[in-house]
Amino acid sequence: MRKLLALTSLLLLSPALFANPDERLREANFAAQTTLERASLERKNQSVLRYLWVDVYAAALYAEPNVSAVQALDPQRSKRLELYYFRKIQRDDVIEAAWTTLSRQHDTATLARLRSDLDALHASFLDINPGDRYALNYNANSGLSLERNGKTAFASNNPELASAYLGIWLAPNGLSDSLRSSLLND
Repeated sequence: MRKLLALTSLLLLSPALFANPDERLREANFAAQTTLERASLERKNQSVLRYLWVDVYAAALYAEPNVSAVQALDPQRSKRLELYYFRKIQRDDVIEAAWTTLSRQHDTATLARLRSDLDALHASFLDINPGDRYALNYNANSGLSLERNGKTAFASNNPELASAYLGIWLAPNGLSDSLRSSLLND
């Protein structure tokens, strides 16, 4: 009981626990603009995902300058979803959260069709450390790529995989409705 009380006290008194979202976004330091295969993208929105009072990561959505965040969901539009992590997260926990969300969003036939591509994507995952930066990039011509700390870790030309995986954050019934709303806010 004392250990539980001590752990709870440490968590509640942790300065990082009470970090202001603006401070976290400054820490994430998302660029205002980026380039994806010669296409200029601008940051549309950014937000912090908080789970049980703990900041987990900051996210930023990038799209072409002439489209809104919601219009960027169109499969013909280039986009980038960048995540900057504040916490250590085990690879297996990330994969479990992805499968849980995908199962909530898609029927079994869709998941069966995407299974080999999802397994290949998940095979590229590593344990996440504070300060790691992951990005999902999508271009209609070249498909989906996953960057880990600026280096490509995975690529696929399957547009259905791109839509499903970006949907974990950007589609209804995803990881966080509030994060989705913040990222897609026009």
